Amino acid sequence: MLKILNAGYRLRELLLLITVGLVPVISGLLVMIVQLEMKLSENAAISVQEAVFSIDQALNRMHEAAQRALPLAGKPCDRVKSALQEQVVSRSMIRSLTLVEGNEASCSSTSDSLEYLSSFAGSGQQVELSYGQPDKRRKLLVNYYLQGNHGGVIVTAYALLLRNELDAFQDGLTLLLEFDDRYIWSKGDSRDTQRPSQPEFFASALSNKYGYRVKGGYAEGFTAKEIQQSMVQIFPSLMLVGIVTGSIVYLGLYGARAHSREATAKHA
Repeated sequence: MLKILNAGYRLRELLLLITVGLVPVISGLLVMIVQLEMKLSENAAISVQEAVFSIDQALNRMHEAAQRALPLAGKPCDRVKSALQEQVVSRSMIRSLTLVEGNEASCSSTSDSLEYLSSFAGSGQQVELSYGQPDKRRKLLVNYYLQGNHGGVIVTAYALLLRNELDAFQDGLTLLLEFDDRYIWSKGDSRDTQRPSQPEFFASALSNKYGYRVKGGYAEGFTAKEIQQSMVQIFPSLMLVGIVTGSIVYLGLYGARAHSREATAKHA
């Protein structure tokens, strides 16, 4: 009977030591998961705001180019076309400059058809993502329209100008820049069959100046993968803490048993 009681006592001790050793491991993992999720959520919220600031700056540069060309609006094309071409050459980000009269594109630094630009000028939009001329190999472009007293100017740049701003955020977050029903992201645009995956810690921000929206989020399964990687890094340290904690408790129990045996021997 005594052996059974001793075995039960030792089993309880073992279970106690295992429990005490697992407490810092489990609590450490839980804290790590909470901190990681808070970090990802905060990063998504901050990144979309920073992306709006970066895109605004890029569009501001297009606005400056339009302002520089605006004095040429309303003048004969044969007199100002060379000046438009010189301005395009001086700014590597610009693909073309086009003058507008009465919502009709009238003179461009390129020989492209002006019909689709006239459509944009009459749409009332300030900025758009454009697929370019329907009769050519279509590349995603950005059109910016500035209206003046004697006409207007359309600045056209490749959408790479905006994509480069999104590519600056290399931390696993997927950022999507949306103009109405058209969008662009680091690996594609609205001509793709489906949007990128962004369901985890989704956030969005609107540009009050230009009306576009930046949407940010992590791809499905990203958080689980990050947790797994963090666990691999932190688990050995937590196990060491658990072993040390269990050892301290064991030494305490061993000392208590030794003290109890000594006390019993003295009274015997």
